[in-house]
Amino acid sequence: MENVYGIEYSKPEVVLLQDTGIGVAETAARTCYDSFENSENKIIKDIQNTLPDDNMCSELNSIDESNLLDDLAWTYFHHSILEHANLSFLIRGTSRGVLQEHARHRIQAISVRSTRYTMSSIINAFVTSKHGGNKEYFIDKILSFDMFVTSDVEYNKIEIGAIYDKLNYQFSVVDDFYSIAVAKSSIPFLKSFDGDVDVLFDALEAGKKKRNVGDAFKHIVSDNVKVDMVVTFNLRSLKNYFNLRDSGAAYFQIRWLAQEMMRVTPSKYLDLIVKKR
Repeated sequence: MENVYGIEYSKPEVVLLQDTGIGVAETAARTCYDSFENSENKIIKDIQNTLPDDNMCSELNSIDESNLLDDLAWTYFHHSILEHANLSFLIRGTSRGVLQEHARHRIQAISVRSTRYTMSSIINAFVTSKHGGNKEYFIDKILSFDMFVTSDVEYNKIEIGAIYDKLNYQFSVVDDFYSIAVAKSSIPFLKSFDGDVDVLFDALEAGKKKRNVGDAFKHIVSDNVKVDMVVTFNLRSLKNYFNLRDSGAAYFQIRWLAQEMMRVTPSKYLDLIVKKR
């Protein structure tokens, strides 16, 4: 947790899912210069005279150092070679605000937890609040979801209260609110239900999910909502990302994320893209 501008925030968690190694990048560079024989890595020298088989490729991808790549990265600034190395990160607990910042980085592959498909629990809590619950029930239920990067309980109650008010307004102006909020199979159950609100919520959670439920309700969530994502950068783009986002001028949440990504990035990559530490 960290306090920023008087508000407590949680920080994201990052795991490096896969990395392709730097051997292919050196192979690409050696191809440009036809200089395989000058490599300090035997497997690179061997590629001069033969097409690599599976075992050679495995050895190639295990290379940890390359003098040529170091020279190209730091002496000649020939960074296009770095595009042949890729790293994929699993990110959990960053914010939709950070997702907007990520959109400014052109060269990355990104897959993000979708609000179209993953808002059912929020809507089920609201529907339950209209069938024996109330606004306080909704706030307490959503608090238990741990869905915000802000971690101050009183602040989050304000945020959740605003979500409730937006949903309640929509409830008042849509003729058949439940048709857009819950699966058709749950509507008869709602009409006949008269019991414990937690039983109703659990039943809605266990029932069929409304397809694309987020289409009607994306307006209720803010930049504070947590998102999970997988991002893949080539090493040249990752260099740009770290240069810009590990800066004191960067938005603090994406700076936290860049620092966590850097922490799990092996040194063989950092040595090529981050100023010597």
